[in-house]
Amino acid sequence: VARSDYTVLVRGESGTGKELTARAIHNLSKRRNRPLIMVNCPAIPEHLLESELFGHKRGAFTGADRDSPGLFVAADGGSLCLDEIGDIPVSVQTKLLRVLQEQEVRPLGDTHTHKINVRIIASTNQDLEKKIIEHSFREDLFYRLNVVTLFTPSLCQIREDIPLIVDFFCRKVCCELGTSERKFSPEAVAVLKDRSWPGNVRELQNVVRQ
Repeated sequence: VARSDYTVLVRGESGTGKELTARAIHNLSKRRNRPLIMVNCPAIPEHLLESELFGHKRGAFTGADRDSPGLFVAADGGSLCLDEIGDIPVSVQTKLLRVLQEQEVRPLGDTHTHKINVRIIASTNQDLEKKIIEHSFREDLFYRLNVVTLFTPSLCQIREDIPLIVDFFCRKVCCELGTSERKFSPEAVAVLKDRSWPGNVRELQNVVRQ
C-alpha cells in the first residue's frame, strides 16, 4: 500500500495504532522525504477547520490578519493524515471532496486555485456506513476515501501478540525511567493475555507503565 499513491482509509477501534499505521505508510513511501502532516480533526473548532485545511487570505474573516496557505499546501509533495475523519462537519466534507477530485485548493477569500500533490491518509473509529444513512457523512466522500482500506485489529483479536508488545513496552519504559532492564514474569504475561482491553494497545502501554 505504501508504494502506491492511493488514498488510504485506516479503520479500527480507539487505541489500536491507526496513527502509527499512517506514519508507517508515509515512511515507507516515495514521499518519505516530504512532509507528513497529521490533523486531529475533532480538536479543531468547526469554524476554524476550513481555513486550517484550505488556507485563507488576509481579511477573509475577522481575525485573519495575514495570509495562511493551509495544511494542504503545507503538505504538498507529501502526505496529509486526517485523523478521525468521521468528525468533519458536512460543510467541510463538501469542500474536501472537491479538493480530492480536482487536486487543487482555493483559500478562503481568494479568487485563484492552487494545484497540489498530496496523498491523503484518513482514519476513523466510527461506523461511516451508519453515518451515511444518518446523513452526517457524505456517501461520495466515503467512496473517494475508501480506495484502500486497512483495519487495525483490537488487542483481543491479536492476543498472541500481547507478550511481544509487553516486552517492547517494558524495555521502552525502563529506558524512559532510566532503570535497569526488567521483564514481566510468565505468570504476569498470562494474566495480561487473558484480560479484556477496551483501550487496546494504548491501555496496555499505560498498564505496563503503572
